[in-house]
Amino acid sequence: MNRTLAASALIAAAALASTASFAAGGEANYSEHQSQAVSLLSRGSVAAEAAKVSSTRNFEPAGSRVAAPVVSSVARTDVRAQTVAAVRSGQTVRGEIGRVL
Repeated sequence: MNRTLAASALIAAAALASTASFAAGGEANYSEHQSQAVSLLSRGSVAAEAAKVSSTRNFEPAGSRVAAPVVSSVARTDVRAQTVAAVRSGQTVRGEIGRVL
């Protein structure tokens, strides 16, 4: 019971304190703290520059190019034949352990 009474009293005090701050002065005026931005460019020149940048922008991040495909001097069928021969002769590594079969 005492906790409920104390919590109610605390909430009531907070409510009274907050109503006093709202009723004190109406709307606050912060206009004396605001600074005015001065620009040397017109709105049209800024819009033209933005359009120019967006049309010439490269949307590909730096360093994200994929390497050019490597041109092999060996035919695909020759590589496949060599792989089949290596598997049949037991020269390949198999599994995560790397045992030669």
